[in-house]
Amino acid sequence: MIAVHTVEEIRAAEEALMARLPDGALMQRAVAGMVAACARLLGGVYGARVVVLAGAGNNGGDALWTGARLARRGAHAQAVLLNPEKAHDEGLAAFRAAGGRLVEPAGVADALAEADLVLDGMLGIGGRGGLRGDAAELARLLGAGRTAGVVVAVDLPSGVAPDTGETPGPHVVADHTVTFGTGKVALVVDPAAAAAGVVHPVDIGLGPYLPEPRLTVLDDADVAALLPDPGRESDKYSRGVVGVLAGSGQFPGAGVLAVGGALHGGAGMVRYAGPDAVATEVRSRWPEAIAGPSPDGVGRVQAWTVGSGLGDGRGDDVRAALGAGLPVLVDADGLRWLPERFTGPALLTPHAGELARLLGVERAEVEARRLHAARLAARRWNAVVLLKGSTTVVAAPDGRVRVNPTGTSALASAGTGDVLAGLAGSLLAGGLSPFDAASVGAYVHGLAGRRAAASSGYPSAGDVLAELPAVLRSLRGPVGGG
Repeated sequence: MIAVHTVEEIRAAEEALMARLPDGALMQRAVAGMVAACARLLGGVYGARVVVLAGAGNNGGDALWTGARLARRGAHAQAVLLNPEKAHDEGLAAFRAAGGRLVEPAGVADALAEADLVLDGMLGIGGRGGLRGDAAELARLLGAGRTAGVVVAVDLPSGVAPDTGETPGPHVVADHTVTFGTGKVALVVDPAAAAAGVVHPVDIGLGPYLPEPRLTVLDDADVAALLPDPGRESDKYSRGVVGVLAGSGQFPGAGVLAVGGALHGGAGMVRYAGPDAVATEVRSRWPEAIAGPSPDGVGRVQAWTVGSGLGDGRGDDVRAALGAGLPVLVDADGLRWLPERFTGPALLTPHAGELARLLGVERAEVEARRLHAARLAARRWNAVVLLKGSTTVVAAPDGRVRVNPTGTSALASAGTGDVLAGLAGSLLAGGLSPFDAASVGAYVHGLAGRRAAASSGYPSAGDVLAELPAVLRSLRGPVGGG
């Protein structure tokens, strides 16, 4: 699991740790990690051309010290000082002592053009996003391809908002980011995360001084531990029965795909409620599913997944499922019939356009402020919100957030959301909380998308669905193997 902390939490942990260390020791731990990462990226330090973009404060100090150490190993190091009067004194002295040279303003473009590696140390976690003046111009030059070298951000790309993942103004787009101590929101939530490139974490010893994180990123082991594990005495009812209200004459495939996702989610039984024509297709593709015309006609269930491909109709059926007092997942067209607030377990799975409509804002605002929008909706409807997109954000009403790391553009295909709705709804019926069902469903769905893309290049929703068993098998291990 990757823990993600706020700037305030990181600053407090740094202060607590520095009180136990000699002066400068914490910075040197960070610099050692930077140097190791840069050396790997360069392949060989001797003779490499390194340009340091150094702002004021400790971020600039980290960059200057890194340049100094690379210079001592034979690199040709140059530095651009954004504010010479406020440059980090010790870092600048070390840089000069190692043979590093300062770049005059007239020579900046040429230095960048000739660099093998550019270190972005202009603005660290103390910034609030958006570069100005000379820093903005340097970011523009890097973005315009004025360097053929690799761009490495120190802790996070300059100009992104560290605690929100937003990009409120000009910012650096890095190829790699070497980050210290713990995760930052800007490194896992888009649009800022898209500017970070490949993230390389460096442990500097903050762990014991950091609080329990409110935002996390799960890994394979976390997801495997959360997956329902039927015991020896389990039967189809104790494993959970999920009802699927999806599909219509206009979108019959949504019902078929949602039921398919549900059948792979661990529940013991899937009951489909929908039009006869769609029910016939569901039975043909999934004979193990039970089908009926409405929520009242399919028998008892332990959770509902509602909304995929319903079109404009079925409002009464949706309201009946939402009012049944059972855990419920609401997707796509079902989002049109939300209550003012949920009183029971609920999971909403909108994409950015749907969430924008619910919140009464433009889609671009949701895309620009994904974390804010997901948290706002979770509080407003008292439901877990899984905001689909470039980085899937899962937000709970109590403020907890998980960011899914397995997303892929392969899932940008019609019907893949129906598969996710069925899968996560089945996990709800299997006993997972909405927060866990959303997190596990998104993770597994993303891995299936990656596998499908590896097999077919441009996968369909059916390709993603077909990969679910292999993904779940890889996470859970052999049946009976624990």
